[in-house]
Amino acid sequence: MKKLYVSFLSEEQKVELDELYRKTEVPRVRTRAQMVLLSAEKKLKVDEIADIVRESSVTVLRWLHRYMAEGIQGLLDAPRAGRSSILTDEFRKRLLEVVRRRPRSLELEYSMWTLQRLADFMAEDTGIRVSTETIRRALAKEDIVFSRSQHTISSPDPEYQVKKRRLKKLETN
Repeated sequence: MKKLYVSFLSEEQKVELDELYRKTEVPRVRTRAQMVLLSAEKKLKVDEIADIVRESSVTVLRWLHRYMAEGIQGLLDAPRAGRSSILTDEFRKRLLEVVRRRPRSLELEYSMWTLQRLADFMAEDTGIRVSTETIRRALAKEDIVFSRSQHTISSPDPEYQVKKRRLKKLETN
């Protein structure tokens, strides 16, 4: 492989690369900084650098060229597009409206929401099928946390709490 060196590094560039090497939490970026430092300071050949960092010669060449063209920014990962979310703003808004209502008020047969019931209802209501985990994450972003359902007994009787306490007292005696 032909010799390629990063010909000259100023003190500022060396400090910048050393800092990047020591402080980055991304192993890929640390390796790239190491490639440049080995090339500039030790004047190692591309093949020798490749052996040290356990990458291919082509990879080492690519990162050395990127550094010479773009500087330290060239060693950082470029933003990636990734998959776009299937949750639209309307879906999120509707989900919040639904979760804040009781299922019976929506003419459903059950009285409590579960993540699965929410996912099923939203699929029917909006036509967008998402997993229970996606529902859970969307609600967590709005500080709504789902835990195991707990059934409670209540009564419309205004004296219900008083009667309940009286019963508990009788049970303990």
